[in-house]
Order: sequence, then C-alpha cells, then structure tokens
Amino acid sequence: MEDPQESVYIPRVKTIQRMALYETKSKFYLVGSNNTQTSFRVLKIDRVETKKLEVSDDKTIYNTREIRDLLTMIDVGNRSKIGQKIGSGLTKTVSAFGLAGFVRFLEGYYIILITKRRKVGIIGHHTIYKIEDTFMIYIPSDSKEQHPDEQRYLRMFQATDLSSNFYFSYSYDLTHPLQYNLSNPVILNQPFLSKPIRLSDVPGTGHYSYVPEYQEKFVWNQYLLKDLDDIDADWKLPIIHGFVDQSNVSIFGKPVYVTLIARRSMKYAGTRFLKRGANFDGDVGNEVETEQIACDSSIGSDTMGHYTSFVQMRGSVPAQWAQDLSKIQPKPPIFIETEDPFGLTAGNHFNELLVRHGSPIVVINLVKKRERKKHESLLSDEFTKQISYLNQFLLEKHKIQYFHFDMARCNKAKEANVMARLSNIAYKCVKKTGIFHNKPTPYLHLDPTWERTHQADLLNCSREKDEKLPYLLRQTGIVRTNCVDCLDRTNTAQFAVGKVALAFQLHALGVLKEPQLEFDTDSVRMLEEMYEDQGDTLALQYGGSALVHRIKSYRKLAPWTSKGNDIMQTMRRYYSNTLSDAEKQNTMNVFLGIFQPEIGRPPIWEKEHNFDYYLHHQPPVRVPSPLTQWWNPELINYLPYSMDIGTKVCTELTKAQDLLESSEDYYHSFELTVLQDLFAFSEINHSVRDYMPNFTTDFSPFSVRVRLGKKREEMSSSKTNLSMKNPSVAGNSTSSTTSTEDESDQSGSDSSDTDPSFSEQNRSAGEKMNRYVSFESMFPSMKTVYGVEITPPPPGDMSLYRSNSALSRDSGPMPGKRVSTSSVPHPLARPINRRRGCPVPVHDYSARLLPPISEKTRLIYENYVKVGEMGASEPSSTSLRAYEEYVNAFQPKR
Repeated sequence: MEDPQESVYIPRVKTIQRMALYETKSKFYLVGSNNTQTSFRVLKIDRVETKKLEVSDDKTIYNTREIRDLLTMIDVGNRSKIGQKIGSGLTKTVSAFGLAGFVRFLEGYYIILITKRRKVGIIGHHTIYKIEDTFMIYIPSDSKEQHPDEQRYLRMFQATDLSSNFYFSYSYDLTHPLQYNLSNPVILNQPFLSKPIRLSDVPGTGHYSYVPEYQEKFVWNQYLLKDLDDIDADWKLPIIHGFVDQSNVSIFGKPVYVTLIARRSMKYAGTRFLKRGANFDGDVGNEVETEQIACDSSIGSDTMGHYTSFVQMRGSVPAQWAQDLSKIQPKPPIFIETEDPFGLTAGNHFNELLVRHGSPIVVINLVKKRERKKHESLLSDEFTKQISYLNQFLLEKHKIQYFHFDMARCNKAKEANVMARLSNIAYKCVKKTGIFHNKPTPYLHLDPTWERTHQADLLNCSREKDEKLPYLLRQTGIVRTNCVDCLDRTNTAQFAVGKVALAFQLHALGVLKEPQLEFDTDSVRMLEEMYEDQGDTLALQYGGSALVHRIKSYRKLAPWTSKGNDIMQTMRRYYSNTLSDAEKQNTMNVFLGIFQPEIGRPPIWEKEHNFDYYLHHQPPVRVPSPLTQWWNPELINYLPYSMDIGTKVCTELTKAQDLLESSEDYYHSFELTVLQDLFAFSEINHSVRDYMPNFTTDFSPFSVRVRLGKKREEMSSSKTNLSMKNPSVAGNSTSSTTSTEDESDQSGSDSSDTDPSFSEQNRSAGEKMNRYVSFESMFPSMKTVYGVEITPPPPGDMSLYRSNSALSRDSGPMPGKRVSTSSVPHPLARPINRRRGCPVPVHDYSARLLPPISEKTRLIYENYVKVGEMGASEPSSTSLRAYEEYVNAFQPKR
C-alpha cells in the first residue's frame, strides 16, 4: 500500500494564513499572505453581478514590493476626479485569518471571513485554532430594494454562531484521525485527470507535499465552499464542529500532551427530538467521533516523534425510530417508525464504519433492557435484532461485537459499582480494537485474537520464548457507544473507555510499566475533567443544556448540592427541546445547505412540521442486491484494516519546497515572542500546576491522592461555569458579525486588525510581562508552598533573647582562670573558654579544658577553607589510592 522507503509524503501547509479585504465600487480584492508575510496572493470578487458569484484567482505569487505596487495601482485607477474633488479609490474593509466561504439566500452573495482565532491545541508542529469571531459582508454594490425575506434568512444564518466550538488548522487534517493522517497517500485524484492513478505508478522519488481529500461528513462549511471549485486549495479552509481540549501530563518534567478531538457529523445533524435514529443512508443522530491522542511533546517532529491515538464514537441507535411529541411530557413515548427486516439502515451505517475504521466494530449499548412498560427496551430489542441479522453474512473474525450494560438499573442498586463494571467492559473493548502507535513498541498486553489479526505488523518473524517483541500498533475497528440520547450515560462510558485507552497509550510511550491507571490520580482527574467538558459541550449542541448526570454521579462522589443542578439542567433541556428545537433545526438546515431558499418557494418557517423529516430522509442511494451483501465487496481486500487508509486519496501532489514550513506556525522564528505568551505556558492545562495538591512530596501524576488540591478545585468550578455558558451551535449568536479596531482581544486570541502587506506590530514585552508575571507568581509565599508562615517575633520575645545572649557573653571566665560551680552567675548562662574560644558544655563545670585539636584535623579544616577560596586542587597519591581501594571493594568478583 505504501512505499515510504522511496518517497516521503508531507501534508501541504496552507500558505494563505492572513488576509485583508479591500473594496472598490466594482470589486472586492481579498489579499492573502503566508504567516511570515513574505508572499501574497490576490482573489478578485466581482460586485457588479448580483445573482452569480464571480471569483477569479490569478495564481500569481507577489512579494512585498509587488503587492504594494499592485494595491497602489488599483487605488489610483479607481479614483475619479469630479472638479477639484477626488472620489474614493481602494479602501480596506477588514483583516482576517481565513475564508469560511460564500453564501446566498434570495439576493446576492455574502462573504464570511474569520477575524479572530485562538490557539487551543498542538500536535507536533501543527496548530489547532478555535474561531472566536467572524465577519460577514454583502458583496453586490447595488442598493436596490431587497426581498422581504432576505433579512430573516440572514438572521437565521447568523444564529449559527461560528464562534461556538468551530475549529480549523492550516496544516493538520482535523476531519481524519491521526492514524489516517500519518499514513502515506495511495491514490492521486486531480480534477484534470481522466481517472485516478496510484502513486506507486508515478515515476521518480523524492519529497512530495500533498493536499489530502477531506472527510466530507465532518466539514461543516462544505456548502459554503461549493462555488470555489476552480480556486486554489490554499484559499479553502475546512472547519469542523465539536470539541477540542488539550492537557499536559508532566511525568517528572517529561511532557506528555493528551488531546481530545470530538468531530460532530454534519450528516443528519440537528436537535435532540428531531434527529433520532438514522436516515436511510445510515447517518445517525448525534454522531460524534472522539479521538484521544497522547504524544511525547518533547519531540515535535512528525517522523521522529512518538504519537499514540485511540478513536471511539457515539451515535443514536441506527434504526427508523422517533418519539411522539404531540403531547407535552418529560419522556415522550418511543416508537419504531419503519420496520426494517433486512437491516438496510443499520447495514449502511455499519458498512461505513467498516470502510473508515476496519473491524471489529465493538458496540456498547447502555439502553435499558428490562422495563415494566416498554420504553427504552424497544430500542434494545430492535438493535439486537439488526446486529444478529447483519452478523450472519460476516466472517467470524469480522463480526460486530456487542456488549449490553443497563447502566441506569445498575446505578440504582444499593451497592452499585457502575464504574467497575464499565471498566471491565472498556478493557475488553480496547483489547479487541487496539490503539495506534507510530513507533515499534515492546507490547505484551495483547488480546490473543487481536494479536492474530496483526501478524503483518510484527517486525520479526520469530522470537524466543518470553522475549519482548516490538509491534507497530494500529487500531483496527472502533468502539461505538450509545444510549437513548447519547449524552449522559454515553459520556461516562466513553470516559471509562478513554481511561483504559490512556493507560495503554502511556504504556506504549514507555512511561507506565503496566497499562493500568487508578481513578484518584492527577492524570485520571485531568482526563475526567476533559471528558466532562466534552460532555457539556456536546450536550449543549444537541440537547440544549449541559450534562445532567455527570461522571461523579455514577462514581457516587457528587455532592448533595448537585441534585439541584441536575434539576435545573433537566428543566433547561426540556424547555429547549419543546420550545426552540424547531427554530434551531431550521437554522441548521439553512447553514448546511440542506434547505436552499428560492424566490417563489415557500420559506422554511412556513413549512409543515414534518417537512424536516423529508429533507433528511431521502430515498436510499445504495440498495444492496442481494440483501445479504450489505457490506462493500472491496472490504474483503483490506479488513481488518481501514479501507480508507488503504485507498487514501490526495487531490494535489507537488515537489516539497520547504520541509520545515509547518514548524513556522509553531516557533514563529520571524518575530519576537514573550515566553509567557507561548501556548504551552499560558493556555494548556498542566498536571502539576492545576491538578497536583499543594502539600505533597509525591510528584507522580499516577499516584492516588487523598483529596483534591485547592487550585484544582477552583479551576474545576470555573471551568464548569464556563461550560454552562457555552452557547449551542444553533443558539443566539454571541459573536459580533463585524470587527472594530478598538475592540479588545480576548486572552489567547490573535488580533486581526493588521494589514497583511505589512509586518504585524508586536505588543510591548513589558506590557505582556506585567500581564502574566508578578512577584507572587515567581516567588510564592512560604504559606502557599508549605502551609506555614514565618512572622516577626513579638517585642517581649526579642527582649528576652537579647538579655540571654548578653548574659551568656558576659558570664564567661577570664583567661588563665578555672571555672567552678560557685562562679556561675545564672543557671541559663553558658560559660565560654576564652583561651580556646569554644563553649564549654553546661553540665561540665569542672576545671578540665577541652582536648586540643590534632594536627590532622587542623590540616583537614585548612584544606577545606583553601578549596573554598582557591578552588579544587589535584588530589594526592594517597587519596587516589584510598579511592581506588574504595571502588574495588564494590566491584563484582569474577
């Protein structure tokens, strides 16, 4: 499949990372530049055409002087003299960091630009950014009267807040897992080629840069980029929606970055009660792919670094089911909409998982199984029936693995131990799929069936008994978790799976002797916090509220005050689902292009309530024939491995010009940077600073703690408050649609009000140092570190100390006189022998003097003083012989 020995393939870094939008009466000029602002490109957008998008890319690369001359020429050419008055020429509108795309409703097109970004993660030299603010402007220059529905569609589109958990990267493909990104491309599929070609058939070797083919179902601005087919790929910036978080597990100074990336699918996307089950193509509701990456961040290279990853997913039960919303009640009844005896919906769903991830697919079903009145158990019965039918036509080693755990029932038991049960299931699941590690690993904790499917990864053909054998670890298959909503129970189960996977990842990196982690350790607390933040974010996006039942609830550690919070979150979710879900769903349908407005067509808000169902339930694209062949026939050539990796496609392939271009985005060698402004210092969570208790002598992040540290508790409460305020994707927009130059930047975000044709001015170093560094932060008080504080003694104690010291000094004998007990003036006085200058013990008041100091002792002391003043000298031969005898005494005898 790959030939890395002959050619090296490197993902191409997008050269356009900064932009400035200039306007004239007839055109918009979008000037893009690289991060160092040494090369520039220009995109011309016509403003005369109102109904059609006219965008042209001259594909010319300009330097700084050439772009200045070009902008000056455009400015002069657009000035018109009316008498003695000069009209407007070229004016700058806004600066930006990326192009999100173009959109049209009923009139002309709008352009959407990313004006603020914030760094949230680092993978090697690749940086992940979160969108903080966007700018949207109408392109046509005519001022004719618009359609009356235009403004309502505009407000509906802007209600999808792009500053709410949307992420992008200039050099890393966020739509695919790390295992896919570190594999070499196999097929080249360029637009001008008559058919795709295999890279093994391309003559020549060397270093190549390529543009990967993105996973469409995770590109949320795909509809916004659909009219840019003829534009260079450097202008197109794919955006994902979900959650990204990163923390630093410091193992005695060795940094291991743990990254959580959750990608929400834009297929069959929507709100809780309106997106249940799946459509006929197998796209399920609330489908989120979560990737957990652990890497040794002390080595930033993609080729030399050590990276491990584990991928799992959540998604609704893949069947045609829904809930009756005709009556207002907390738990609307569940019913099966369409009977599917041949598993068409589930077959399409699992076929896609086999193509993307390989086998086995491990299902963890948390839905109730036994109920007095059937409610959730309807889904369990349907799911079990579908899996049993589909497994008939798969080979034994590729069959879908099914685990059922009634989590809610177990949690109600008096001596419930939900997390222990989940940990056992999670351990079995991770052993079946394995993890990905890009380096050979002496790995002895393999499941026997898993080891047999990975024989192609063994570096040695044979080994002696009990000898460690290095493995190239690949994850084959995926763990799929679901409950009814795929929110509370699913998030806790995914944390249990992630905890087991992290133990295997740290073991593969060589920092754990055994792949096992205890719950009350700094590293697991950090992971728990990350999964709870992920759960809150995904719950807000899908259900309208944060998590109701958290991980601590199932561990029986939640305080009694959490009951009130659970009630509030339940009420908030119920309110959101019953009153605002329909409007949010319409907003999402317009944003994703599922519904496209047309003049003469009824607007989306006037459609019937079941119109959304027909938008998302199109007739199936692929009907298997015969029905027993539900999986792709080509899969047999790749299983248990991923067919997507085996047929990895790139859309462009060129000779690599600069192998270090991705590192510039991290190191910023072109400008001065204050140390405290680096992401590793100012933004990322740190196991020592944020999680380790204050009063401890055990600095291992894998040691069990009795209680949480004060800093950790404060951070936990603040992050929880932030997650509660995090808006959902279709909620009211909290981000401004315009950018002003006097607007203050948020912490960690980049300013975007700079002309890309000029170098960005840095803020003064002194201002930044005052922002981050203080005397207290550099030198914490003794009470902060040790729990005690030294205060000045009171005046009475100082007076007693002075009198006693003076009494001791004055009570010593005169030279030549012997000390007797009768001559002691005070019981606390300590006599001084003034001849020798040494204090005499209080209990020895006899006339005896201290023994004289020997010559050997005096020489030792003088040599000690001499070394301190003059430095060390060459040891004597006697000392060398003594040292040799000392060393030989400890040498093993042969």
